[in-house]
Amino acid sequence: MEWLCVFITSLVVPAVIVYYFLRRQQRLWPNLGIPTAPNPHILFGNVRGIARTEHSYSILQRLYYEFKQRNVPVGGFMNFFQPAILVVDPEVAKCVLVKDFFEFHNRGIFVDTVGDPLSGGLFSLEDTQWKVMRQKMTPTFTSGKMKYMFGTVLKVAQELRQFVSDNCHRDDLEIKDLLQRFTMDVIGNVAFGIECNTLKNPNSQFSIMGNKSFYVDTVRMIKFFVGGQYKTLARKIGIKVVPDDVAHLFLELAKNTVQLRENGGENRNDFMNFLLEIKNKGKLSNEPNSGGDGLTIEEIAAQCFIFFTAGFETSSSTMNFCLYELAMDPDLQEALRTEVVESLAKNNGELTYETLLGMDLLDRTVSETLRKHPPLDNLFRISNARYTIPGTKYTVPENTLFQIPIYAMHNDPEYFPEPDRFDPDRFLPEAVKSRHPYAYLPFGEGPRNCIGMRFGLMQTKIGLVTLLNNFRFTPNSLTPKKLGYSPTSFVLSPRSRICLRIESLNS
Repeated sequence: MEWLCVFITSLVVPAVIVYYFLRRQQRLWPNLGIPTAPNPHILFGNVRGIARTEHSYSILQRLYYEFKQRNVPVGGFMNFFQPAILVVDPEVAKCVLVKDFFEFHNRGIFVDTVGDPLSGGLFSLEDTQWKVMRQKMTPTFTSGKMKYMFGTVLKVAQELRQFVSDNCHRDDLEIKDLLQRFTMDVIGNVAFGIECNTLKNPNSQFSIMGNKSFYVDTVRMIKFFVGGQYKTLARKIGIKVVPDDVAHLFLELAKNTVQLRENGGENRNDFMNFLLEIKNKGKLSNEPNSGGDGLTIEEIAAQCFIFFTAGFETSSSTMNFCLYELAMDPDLQEALRTEVVESLAKNNGELTYETLLGMDLLDRTVSETLRKHPPLDNLFRISNARYTIPGTKYTVPENTLFQIPIYAMHNDPEYFPEPDRFDPDRFLPEAVKSRHPYAYLPFGEGPRNCIGMRFGLMQTKIGLVTLLNNFRFTPNSLTPKKLGYSPTSFVLSPRSRICLRIESLNS
């Protein structure tokens, strides 16, 4: 019987220790006097059901209104068994993202550039690694560089126009799938210099791996959590946030493209060409040195991968939601089409970068789409020191996760009256001036804002201009009356298929 006692003790003692640790974690915010979300689950905290039955946007929105009703600028909650702070007041968001950035310069995401090299994208890098890489990458996303890449995006947009023209008779043509293939082809061309042709071949390996990189389930969510909260342990046990087959494809693509171009192959004005210049010179031509060396193949692959993942799903999702809203509002759609036609007519029918930037209603319509359906539902930063939240007596410890629920803010009637109504006039200059600037954050803000914002907006607007200039979109029998969001996607994505009636304007 002695062995049985030893066996039971070996199980019970660790269980008691773990239980005590988890309960101590949950007492942190009440002990510090910080308003706290009630009834956290012992393991899942206040995010039970995330990535399984609910998307994080709805969980954070509930918490946001719970704290807002208590009239507090922030609230404490449990993100699984990690104590976290939810930002309610946009003024606190401003402090976290900009004013006190030096205390919040990391996102707290898992990075292992050796064991999981594609995790080393600019989005995830920390401290000096992030600073040096940001300095190297910033010149690749200027307006001047957008003009270089404009022609490549426009070429793929013409392929989109032809594909829709050939298939617009189909009532079951899914808009989300169509636009994902468009943005995948764009970024395959721009980032890797390859003709993906996913518009014609939706089952290509590139398409399959691209979609797989965005799928999230509870297991992958736990990997992200453990990797972010316990980085040293995660590296020791070999956690990988990028699936092996996805990593292999993108690493091989980067290696092959670099080898081809450096051996005298095609030279293009695209993202890969800019990275090659940094690889060999440490910087782009006519730019100051970032203070670091050039790029390794693994670093090139990681930056191309984050460019792909940050650009293809977010832009396609924005166009998808925008076309749905326009189909539901034919008057707005016609007004926008009129702006497109008139703008092109002033330039002899040619779409240029300057023409695109001059379309005011288009810009406001895309902004309203990003307001109502932001691709990323929240921003997150991690404190690198004890921090007293401005305007309060609340002091939180080092390594506290701060989450800014941008979906909740974007749909808060305090800042956007009748938030369910789609209204581009919310972004007229006088309307923008009337609300807190940090209540609208589709691309983040501050030194760690989205570096690819210009490119994302450019490809989104080129796609919309191409479609609206050639086709009219209206609901059909398969069009959902109301949108819901899938819980298994990082990016806010419709739960159900969106199909529309498409009428060619050139027939």
